[in-house]
Amino acid sequence: MSSATTVDFDTLNAWATRLGDTARAAGAAIMEVYRTDFQVMEKTDASPVTIADQRAEAIILADLKKLKPAFPIVAEEDVAAHGFPEFAGNSFWLVDALDGTKDFIKKGDEFTVNIAFVQNGIPVLGIIYIPVRAALYIGVNGPAGQARAESSINGNTRALKCRPRPAKVVVAGSKSHETSENMKKFLAAHDVAERIKMSSSVKFCMVAEGRVDLYPRFGPTSEWDTAAGHAIVRAAGGRVHDQTGVELQYKKPKYINGRFLVESLSVEGSSQESP
Repeated sequence: MSSATTVDFDTLNAWATRLGDTARAAGAAIMEVYRTDFQVMEKTDASPVTIADQRAEAIILADLKKLKPAFPIVAEEDVAAHGFPEFAGNSFWLVDALDGTKDFIKKGDEFTVNIAFVQNGIPVLGIIYIPVRAALYIGVNGPAGQARAESSINGNTRALKCRPRPAKVVVAGSKSHETSENMKKFLAAHDVAERIKMSSSVKFCMVAEGRVDLYPRFGPTSEWDTAAGHAIVRAAGGRVHDQTGVELQYKKPKYINGRFLVESLSVEGSSQESP
């Protein structure tokens, strides 16, 4: 496996197109289970898992292993079964084949398929697919500043662009993991036009398509929860950074994120917020 190779934009772009089909295939497998009376199991950390998580991840891992050059893969269910893989370097794949399992169990429509490639500690390719909505989001960031950010919903493809920050902002938060006191303080510090609660990585997509301005996260998340959305927001012109203003880094201990903020463009086109 390669750890020092810098992948060029053309290769990243080709991977993204191919993995869009992979995400759709994983989404189709998820929807087959969704329509049944499926069993919910519990992992060692007490979080729920279903056969849909496992089937979708198997599809994604099989396709990732076909890509060249090869890179290590860190995937949620594989980690749960076998532990974190050990490898040199900071370039690797991150996979959450079914992000928002709780929403999936409730037969909601906000769960997603997340696939990301991290290069030198920063996500440069992100795929998010929302199976119930047949909505695909792609973000690619080249080493020379090139970018591709687009969505394809029911066959209609359009470019994604974070919007300039309005005077009254739209703020997104987690539907099931929000830290209420911290969020209250955050909302009090802003002129808020609307507050939205969503599951999974859909919140990143809403920032990238110009529907949300700020998404603060105060509690811990896993890197596979955020990497795909991070790459998409970045390609669309936004930022994902920690509480010091530094872009969120990946391959941290146990692949756990601390506080972070996802934000669209400020009026001047640069970010000034902190979570």
